[in-house]
Amino acid sequence: MKVNVNDHYNFEVGLERDVLTVEGAEVRLDSAVLSDKHVSIIYQNRSYNIELVSEDKGEKTSIIKVNGNLYQVAIQDQYDLLLQQLGFDNSKTSKMKEIKAPMPGLVLNVIVQEGQEVNKGDNLLVLEAMKMENIIKSPASGTVKKILVSKGDKVEKNEILIQFS
Repeated sequence: MKVNVNDHYNFEVGLERDVLTVEGAEVRLDSAVLSDKHVSIIYQNRSYNIELVSEDKGEKTSIIKVNGNLYQVAIQDQYDLLLQQLGFDNSKTSKMKEIKAPMPGLVLNVIVQEGQEVNKGDNLLVLEAMKMENIIKSPASGTVKKILVSKGDKVEKNEILIQFS
């Protein structure tokens, strides 16, 4: 995972079989959960009281308080990074330009039309892959410029499905 703190500090963090790593180095700490929003941690003989102030699970962001200091934390997991590579970039600074097929499949239905305004989360099309129907949703608001597929088309992974203006 990639963890960003206060839009300034970036860390590679991993957790596998109860082993925490930061930037590839194993980190040992003792922790005690005090409540659903409070944790006490001892790291290198220092005590840290951590409180979850607010959380946006959809955007994977949180505000935490550590020993009285507030920090904004944003997390990108492996799936966020994959979506970014496939053109589903959720970054607030980038404009949505195109939607690519996340996997090979068959277009069952195209829900939008060229020129249509769409909002983040709106259904764009239905793609059947591995005998499952997958609804492809808009990762951001925009206007459909061109639809490059039709109902019944077979598509390959990373094939451009819809372009936005």
